[in-house]
Amino acid sequence: MITFFRSLGPGLLYAGAAIGVSHLVQSTRAGAEYGFQLIWVILIANVIKYPFFEIGPRYTVATGKSLLEGYREMGRFAVVLYLLITVGSMFIVQAAVTVVTAGLATHIFKVQLPLWVISSSLLAICGAILAVGRYRVLDKSMRLIILILTVSTIIAVVSAFGNPAPASVGPLKEFDWSDAASIAFLIALVGWMPAPIDISIWHSLWTIARKRQDGHMPSMRDAMRDFHVGYWGTTFLAVCFVSLGALVLYGSGEALSPRAATFAGQLIEMYTRNLGPAFFFIIAIAAFTTMFSTTLTVLDAYARSLRHGVMVLRHGTDPELSSEEDNNRSRHYWLLLAALIGGSVIILVFFLESMRALVDFATSIAFLTAAILAYLNLRVMNQADIQQEHRQGPIARGLSIVGLVFLVLFSAYYLFVELSA
Repeated sequence: MITFFRSLGPGLLYAGAAIGVSHLVQSTRAGAEYGFQLIWVILIANVIKYPFFEIGPRYTVATGKSLLEGYREMGRFAVVLYLLITVGSMFIVQAAVTVVTAGLATHIFKVQLPLWVISSSLLAICGAILAVGRYRVLDKSMRLIILILTVSTIIAVVSAFGNPAPASVGPLKEFDWSDAASIAFLIALVGWMPAPIDISIWHSLWTIARKRQDGHMPSMRDAMRDFHVGYWGTTFLAVCFVSLGALVLYGSGEALSPRAATFAGQLIEMYTRNLGPAFFFIIAIAAFTTMFSTTLTVLDAYARSLRHGVMVLRHGTDPELSSEEDNNRSRHYWLLLAALIGGSVIILVFFLESMRALVDFATSIAFLTAAILAYLNLRVMNQADIQQEHRQGPIARGLSIVGLVFLVLFSAYYLFVELSA
């Protein structure tokens, strides 16, 4: 079991990036506001998005190239489109995950500083870690972080099921499919469930980084096993967080705060209410390290993928990926990292009135652009140079068609509801 856990790599980095805002914030909100009504939506979202995320490691193992190099072979337009989507959303996404982390730090460590100052400090710390640690630090730390979070979350959910449900103080809220606000929340929930499709590209780059670290590309079987552990593990934890919100808050009359620091306190209190005050320390550390790992992983992934995208756009390939040095040592990486931190801090200084608005906006952008990236991923995987044994099976191909149709139609429905409101 220990050997198996140590063999995991990019799949756990995927989990570290995914198990953040979508789980701690959005899934908990879904349970708190609607009970168990939206669990089926979360499960369907994970199932229909599966083929698009799987393409990241599958394509890289099959070809030895990154997913963005595959985009480039379809035409420069595909890489340009990805870069535009990334630049248009990365500052808000980074600010959203960082402010949640800062909220947890404020509550746990009792820091009496403005939230934007704490957020800026966290971004500076993450930048310093990336300066000295690179992929190896991300890879090794994520195993412990995910293990702590998983164990503590399972114990909390089991304890919550064993306790009586809160007495209802009023009519229980039902999800309204004709209400613009309800649909907006659903889009925000599904947008990052289990994660933005951008992460398929990050996963591809992490697979190459793991190859550089180990000296060889993993087999397709090992890469898919690693991916499945991360992917379905995040699905399981999403259900756990919905259950916590439903069992502890639904019908209690207590609403989750839109402010990061207050929300952090409510989140940790949900755990300690079911586990007992003695568990505060381990729960606080698990929640904080989870969000900190998300902040760190997303920061590295945006700078890494942007630098790689620019190189692929200019040269058709990325010479640095074949070198022994981690590509985040390049000057372009550091310039992009500094720009990302600077832009995120600006958003945190001037647009920090509501964590909820920031998170909802970021997740909605992710949902509305998901169909574009999903389509590009499918086209890449169907290129002629992919050997037949490395292609997706008939179930995955069928799911991909269903998923693409769903993403397009649901996006159109969301825009219709918003414009009609």
